[in-house]
Amino acid sequence: MNPAKAWMLAARPQTLAVGIAPVVAAGGLATADGVFVGATVAAAFMCVVFLQVATNLANDYFDFAKGADTAERVGPPRATQSGFLSPKAVFWGMAVCLMLSAGAGGYLAGAAGWPVWALGAVCLVCAVGYTGGPWPLAYHGLGDLFVFVFFGPVATAGTYYVQTQRLSEDALLAGVGVGAFSTAVLIVNNLRDRETDEAAGKRTLAVLFGDKFTVGEYLACLLVALLTPLVGWLLIGWSAWMFVSALGVLSCLPPALTVLLYGKFGPPSDEAGPGGSEASPGGAEAGVASAQPSVPSVHPSVASDDPEVPSIGRDRLNTALAMTARSVLMYGMMLATGFMAAVLWG
Repeated sequence: MNPAKAWMLAARPQTLAVGIAPVVAAGGLATADGVFVGATVAAAFMCVVFLQVATNLANDYFDFAKGADTAERVGPPRATQSGFLSPKAVFWGMAVCLMLSAGAGGYLAGAAGWPVWALGAVCLVCAVGYTGGPWPLAYHGLGDLFVFVFFGPVATAGTYYVQTQRLSEDALLAGVGVGAFSTAVLIVNNLRDRETDEAAGKRTLAVLFGDKFTVGEYLACLLVALLTPLVGWLLIGWSAWMFVSALGVLSCLPPALTVLLYGKFGPPSDEAGPGGSEASPGGAEAGVASAQPSVPSVHPSVASDDPEVPSIGRDRLNTALAMTARSVLMYGMMLATGFMAAVLWG
């Protein structure tokens, strides 16, 4: 693989919608309120995107170093684990992206004052601490909370704040919807990687509570995103135009069906391992050895060759992840559209 493609693989561009969506939503709100500042929004965009790329590179580097990324994982190949990039190169790529994010954040802090300095410092530490450091968040079941907070209310309300120097309840509520939807992207990733994460000691919520909980969490996040405009309409006077954001959630129905079927029926028998989709630690993916006894499958029909069983291969979750990310961006755009349409047409 040539270096350009390897760096694109490591940056994981299919997930960048998670960082773009809150900035778009806040930009639409600022436009509707007549306070839009183009240079500031551009800086916020750079800050969030470089921060997300830095987080992805940190994940690539530290998961390889900790043994969470192995040849057995079903997701797209990781640049470090696959040997496309050296660990040293990925580490320094992460450092460069952190500096670029900090540079954009410095511009924002100059415009909006010390709260942005403080928030920026926390964001930079958490970007590395997501999978690195002495107590990595993702390894202790806090990855979902990290994504919800920093790519939801913090990014959305923060983008609005740097333009106006004031907090907005509209931006905070919009951030709740975007954050919940963004968390759904991570949930698909953790559902797909549950077995290899468990074998490596990465205790995501999917590892701690299993497939059925993870599918329920995914659907709950979509429900929060869907209900956000209703809450805004009922409690803080949002226009009915805000319901256009439901289009973003509806566009996520195909990947939601994939996730739901995976949780109900599990992977095909050739992927299920000795314990089906609820196998014992490390024993569910081909090639992952486990010294622990297997647990009887909760999907006995999956282990058969019955062609009527609508089992879902883990590779299908890769598509579901990318489609969920695209739906998050559409949701952010529709929130922005709703805010502006409310001003134009009431």
